Amino acid sequence: MVDDAARDVANAHRPVPFGRWLLWAAVLLIVADFAWIFAHNGNFGWPIIAQYFTASAILHGLTVTLGLTVVAMILGVALGLMLAIARLSNDRLLNGLAGLYIWFFRGTPLLVQLIIWYNLSTLFPELAIAIPFGPTLISWNTNDVITPMTAAIAGLSLNEAAYMAEIIRGGLLSVDRGQYEATDAFGMTRGYALRRIIIPQAMRAIVPPTGNQLISMIKATSLVSVIAMADLLYSVQAIYNRTFEVIPMLLVAVLWYLLITSVLNVGQGFIERRYARGSERGHIA
Repeated sequence: MVDDAARDVANAHRPVPFGRWLLWAAVLLIVADFAWIFAHNGNFGWPIIAQYFTASAILHGLTVTLGLTVVAMILGVALGLMLAIARLSNDRLLNGLAGLYIWFFRGTPLLVQLIIWYNLSTLFPELAIAIPFGPTLISWNTNDVITPMTAAIAGLSLNEAAYMAEIIRGGLLSVDRGQYEATDAFGMTRGYALRRIIIPQAMRAIVPPTGNQLISMIKATSLVSVIAMADLLYSVQAIYNRTFEVIPMLLVAVLWYLLITSVLNVGQGFIERRYARGSERGHIA
């Protein structure tokens, strides 16, 4: 009862937050004003947006965008894991090659990499498997191999691998050194220890930034439109080149990108909370 009375007295003497209310009112007023402008400005072409939002060409481009994202992320994570392990290796050759790879792909723009992949035939008219300084065993015409699809997958996944390598390496370094020593004490091989002990513990530090990379990848796929890959942005451009409705069609792409990234943000938040709870339980135990 005494505590309740003291709490009531404290609440009675608490100052009324007029400043915060005024700030909220100002923010809501500005938001309402922008919503009114967007809703009543005919130049946005809302009827056109509604007409094309679920058009077959747009949905096809959306499917290509999502497919590229999934494939590039899977390949990027797999190659990034190998690069991260190589970067942590005591072997100077492996460490140096992995460092060189990461330096190159992180240091050059993704758009430039995509264009180079798409025009690879100007450098190498044929791709071949050959004995060094010896005969060619088998060869292919480069233009038959490097299509817009393969160029997009190669460019996105190889670039993503460089960033995932550093994310995974940071996660592996976050695991307590004693865990590595314990696996050595039990006679585990390095590969077995990584699969069963180290990587599962490192996932707490790896998963959240990987979610950020996935969201970035969704947006990065828009760059493949420059190599004639029929993704979401390319599909939008093909329509407005015909109808000249540039802004409404670009807003169709913007709304789809916002919808996808919003869903991914919700999923990322759920995963981060899950791993945060796991971390708290670990400290309590």
